Amino acid sequence: MLASDLDPTRIPSHIACVMDGNGRWAEQRGLPRTDGHTAGEQALFEVLDVADDLPLYYFNVYAIKKENWSRPGDEVHFL
Repeated sequence: MLASDLDPTRIPSHIACVMDGNGRWAEQRGLPRTDGHTAGEQALFEVLDVADDLPLYYFNVYAIKKENWSRPGDEVHFL
């Protein structure tokens, strides 16, 4: 999707993105959880490329939650 495809009268000034479920996405496909985190990062970059062309004041990303700190050390380090 391109920013030009959007109705400019319906674009908010603030967008928040919650990155959740990337590890589950990978596991459902028989991939390592870190592959899901990598795919989530790539998807975020694609969204930000479009968002950069929008008249936004704020774009927040919630990328890690308290529960993530109890995951295996290698995965926490990857995040």
